[in-house]
Amino acid sequence: MAKCIIFIAQTTGLVIMAMKVEIVPHDPAWRGKFENESKQVAFAFGENLVVIHHIGSTAIPNIHAKPIIDMLVEVKDIAKVDQQTDAIAALGYEGMGEFGIPGRRYFRKHDTTGTRTHHIHTFALSSSTEITRHLAFRDYMIAYPEDAHKYSELKRQLAKQYPDDIYGYMDGKDGFIKEMQTKAVAWWAAQKLES
Repeated sequence: MAKCIIFIAQTTGLVIMAMKVEIVPHDPAWRGKFENESKQVAFAFGENLVVIHHIGSTAIPNIHAKPIIDMLVEVKDIAKVDQQTDAIAALGYEGMGEFGIPGRRYFRKHDTTGTRTHHIHTFALSSSTEITRHLAFRDYMIAYPEDAHKYSELKRQLAKQYPDDIYGYMDGKDGFIKEMQTKAVAWWAAQKLES
């Protein structure tokens, strides 16, 4: 389970978040969880919504993943999302602003036990590079199960190596993800040219 534990260093006031890294086999129920949650999320975004995509490892069949549903929400106007934060918060989401990616609005949700359950990555329709990066990675991994299997095994190894260190886990995946994203975006562009 991905539980967050917050430590506050007494001398510095620094807030450090530790997150247990749990990687589990693919669960076919994740698709239904995405569909159910996306209906509520769509209502919160209202007319600003363009489309909601299921992304991340829970959207890729047959690979291990953290049991957190990632959604990519495309909107007409990213500035309007800031005005919709209360409606999204009413669904249990915490607004995190851009959270390291310019132009994004990121939200995260935990259940009553403090376990992270959902992420929303919101981009304006005009943010084609970020949208393409996420969708191309997902679709490439579905089209190339051998690379998806390598990714799954890497995640399992890193979860064992960094069971209580989400940052070590994420850093360990970074090189592989960047390599796969480069391949995925080139593959995605070639698919678009063919169609």
